[in-house]
Amino acid sequence: MVPINDIHLVSAAIRDAVAPVFLLTGIGSILGVMVGRLARAIDRARIVNELLPAKRQQHKDELTIIVGRIMWLRIAIGVAILGALFVCVSVASLFISVESGFNMARIVLWSFVLSMGAIILALLCFLREILLTTNEAIISSHLD
Repeated sequence: MVPINDIHLVSAAIRDAVAPVFLLTGIGSILGVMVGRLARAIDRARIVNELLPAKRQQHKDELTIIVGRIMWLRIAIGVAILGALFVCVSVASLFISVESGFNMARIVLWSFVLSMGAIILALLCFLREILLTTNEAIISSHLD
């Protein structure tokens, strides 16, 4: 166990944890955008579903795209949250390593690498949703 008066070890751990904490802020911002887009897609799906059956049939393609958007956003949000959790594991492992004296460098490394992988996957899913949105806009313009 590391003596609590060894301020240099604690300050080094805090310094090392700053970058991942900023990463958490960025992930939180991206999640905010994704959740906002999810809410708008769900609202639009509700509007289309409340139309009379004959009118709803005209929006069948749009509704199919909206369902796809919702699916991709749910995946992107889930994977982004997983990435944030891996960042938290990385930071927590760093502090546990300082306090306990265990060498947890591999856990810190792999949790951070897994976090980056999850964020990359989340952004790719988000990109797919954006492509579906542009397709939806193109289909809507052809219906008018």
